[in-house]
Parts: sequence; structure tokens; C-alpha cells
Amino acid sequence: MVALFATITTFGATGCSGSTGAAVAPSVSAPTIVAAVPRVVRAASMDKSVPVRLQIEAIGVDSKLMDLGLRADGSLQVPPSGFPAGWYTGGPTPGEVGPAVIAGHVDWNGPGVFYDLHNLKPGDQVTITRKDGSKPSFRITRVEQFPKEHFPTRLVYGNIDHPGLRLITCGGSFNHQTGSYEDDIVAFADLIAPT
Repeated sequence: MVALFATITTFGATGCSGSTGAAVAPSVSAPTIVAAVPRVVRAASMDKSVPVRLQIEAIGVDSKLMDLGLRADGSLQVPPSGFPAGWYTGGPTPGEVGPAVIAGHVDWNGPGVFYDLHNLKPGDQVTITRKDGSKPSFRITRVEQFPKEHFPTRLVYGNIDHPGLRLITCGGSFNHQTGSYEDDIVAFADLIAPT
């Protein structure tokens, strides 16, 4: 995991820019912590298996997952359009020990896959379908918004001692001069059921 953190030091979040339509990302007052839920007894970690689908019933997300790597400048690649979301292949797969990262656009000529990510609440459930047929479940523990220039790389990508999940999108105000949102929204989750 140390290599993961070192590799993504220039990551600010998903590169949400340019192709936004009339939809504007709703804002969580920055920086905000939506009440965190106490940790539950952690589920055992799982073997590696590529994630292929993401479901979040609370906000109506059901998306295939594409692979995301790094750009030449060390920042995270982003999906080429509003759908689907993408999984960062340089990190753990969802269910392995460490922070698995999934990124998606808040909008792209209309609402994107993570348009309602800011509406997640602690306790909401996220289900990942993996290539091996398993469907680990994660529970949201908190949702935070950070200014892009102060993105907490270590908090999002740094080592953790359990299987975790990070869902990332853009948020806050859209800056028409730069063509991007000024903040990032990150939902943090922990594995609760390795089924």
C-alpha cells in the first residue's frame, strides 16, 4: 500500500471537467463529515478478484465497472463519460485488505453515475460484484467534501488494516474558468459481509 500512496500523490480526484451539462454538482458544506457510524465487527478479508459491478440502492446506482489506471502525470484516469464508474487497478480489489477506490463523474452532459453520492448516509450499503461471482457488501461510515487543492491523499489511499472502499466524485461549485469543480466528495465504507 505504501507504493499506492506514493504513486498517487498528485491525485486530486476524478478529473471532472469540460463535458458538464446543465446539471451542477450538489454540495456538502466543505469540509464536512456526515455523522460517522461506529465500526461494526469487521468481516474477514477476501482473495483478489476484479470488481465488475457496483450497486448502491440508497442512491439508485447500478453500474458496470471499467478499469482505471494512472495518467502520465501520476493522476488517476477517469471514465470517458458519465457512465460507468471505474475501479483503480493499482489498488486492492474490493474485499482485500486496504482501500479499494472507485471513481465516477458527478455529471457529464447531465447527471453522471455519482450525481447523488453526496446523499449517502452512514449505514447505507454498497454491493460489489466481483469476477469470481462473490458479492461483498460494504457499509458507508462517512461522506466528506474536500477542496481539490487539499485533497487528503493519505486518508483516501493510505494503508488501512481492514478491507475498505472509497467512492470518489467531484462536488461543490463548478468553476467555469478552469472547467472543473472546486471540490471532491469521498464516501468511505468498510466491508461487512464477504459473500
